[in-house]
Amino acid sequence: RCVFRGNTRVEEACEMYTRAANMFKIAKNWSAAGNAFCQAAKLHMQLQSKHDSATSFVDAGNAYKKADPQEAINCLNAAIDIYTDMGRFTIAAKHHITIAEIYEAELVDIEKAIAHYEQAADYYKGEESNRQVVFCLLKVAAYAAQLEQYQKAIEIYEQVGTNTMDNPLLKYSAKEYFFKAALCHFIVDELNAKLALEKYEEMFPAFTDSRECKLLKKLLEAHEEQNCEAYTEAVKEFDSISRLDQWLTTMLLRIKKSIQGEGDGDLK
Repeated sequence: RCVFRGNTRVEEACEMYTRAANMFKIAKNWSAAGNAFCQAAKLHMQLQSKHDSATSFVDAGNAYKKADPQEAINCLNAAIDIYTDMGRFTIAAKHHITIAEIYEAELVDIEKAIAHYEQAADYYKGEESNRQVVFCLLKVAAYAAQLEQYQKAIEIYEQVGTNTMDNPLLKYSAKEYFFKAALCHFIVDELNAKLALEKYEEMFPAFTDSRECKLLKKLLEAHEEQNCEAYTEAVKEFDSISRLDQWLTTMLLRIKKSIQGEGDGDLK
């Protein structure tokens, strides 16, 4: 009976913390809300209620996200530990993505963001959630390239491109992945980029007619001739039809800088 009464007390305390947390949320006092959800999570654990504990840790993480990114990560990691322990890998993967996004946007620690996207991709792979695997891997590739880990980026872009080129719904995206892989090759070595381009055209004939492939050929030619104007002109022409995003602009600038006598860092 004593044990039962003790449990009832813990349950009551748990409810009170949750109620308090929700009041703090209404008042937009995010740290206090996070803290109260965290206390509730620990009490749920004491009651052997894993699912409720994980849910409270996620609620705590979401509240802390608005006030204390590092604390948000700690709470989400606590939830992930419980979910993986319960064999719920899809939901664990989802929270790894949330952590990765906090590292991207709030803490600007790209290495750690990559690690969490990789972990999420791994869990999704195990659950055969292929669309999510691709989403996470493309994030990893984009950041790896930014950090000059080109080989890693190339492997992912080639793998995703190869997997999507035979899918009637996705094959239009394949050209983008081969384009990005070729740009990474190009930054490292011009000859590698040429060989890669030949390989992609052979594997995926539709690539040859794409604007991306034509741009690559113009850039390779300009680079070979060390012709800065021709390089800039080709990029400008491409950009006038489909806008270059920040990632492509960064990669194209890195290649341009390897053209001799190229002092200014501008593509226009």
